[in-house]
Amino acid sequence: MSPTILDGPGVDGLRLVLDGPVLRLTLDRPDKRNALDDTMVGGLVDAIDAAGRDERVRAILLTGAGDHFCSGADIVARNATGPGGESVRPRVGSIQRRTPSTAHRLIPLVASVQVPVVCAVRGWAAGIGLHLAAAADVTVVTRTARLWEPFATRGFTPDSGATWLLPRLVGPVRARQLLLLGHELDGEEAAAWGLVHAAVDDDALDAEAEALVARLAAGPTVTLGLTKRLLLDAATASLADQLHAEAMALELSSRSEDFREGLAAFKEKRPPEFRGR
Repeated sequence: MSPTILDGPGVDGLRLVLDGPVLRLTLDRPDKRNALDDTMVGGLVDAIDAAGRDERVRAILLTGAGDHFCSGADIVARNATGPGGESVRPRVGSIQRRTPSTAHRLIPLVASVQVPVVCAVRGWAAGIGLHLAAAADVTVVTRTARLWEPFATRGFTPDSGATWLLPRLVGPVRARQLLLLGHELDGEEAAAWGLVHAAVDDDALDAEAEALVARLAAGPTVTLGLTKRLLLDAATASLADQLHAEAMALELSSRSEDFREGLAAFKEKRPPEFRGR
């Protein structure tokens, strides 16, 4: 297999480690609360895209270095001034030109890549940081985590899938509470709302995330990927179309080695040993 970004150290602000079947992605700008710049977003896009095509990868773990997961996009740097006080802001229209290949490519990739994504959140998850957590398949947070949509209080509209993800996860009323009123959630409230999988004590976060990613990495990878795709498409599919998609996915999954192993394990009354094939 030709080397890819998965075989390198990552990019500035993003650590990348291929640890057996688990791709570990760590946002690594703790002095900026792991705020995402375009280099980090590009690195995440490239890594997750490569993970979907690399048969070594059976699960992804997304975390943040230091005390916070991700405080959002680094809009301060993007709207800075030069050493002489001159504006270095991009020209008008740059946002709508840039976002389709950056933030607006990243969130759909997290949601659709055909390996499960586990996200572990402590401290702040704001803006696109919250959306990464919402788009992941399983997200575990600390009870003291802070999840917040900063857009209304900063005077600009939501991006990176906020208005698509939130109504589907927490309902339209709570989505308005988050996006229009800027309601800030702690980890326990986020779990109670169904925005995340679970809230745990601070010192239990790493162990809980490791247990989840290990369980998924040891699962039937083809089946998990197809199921993830079915769940994503179901939001806009008719019942007839969804039943057709389920039949096609069943045809594919039932031809996998893991399906045969699952049947054998059932007959032999033992736990299955899936190989992700």
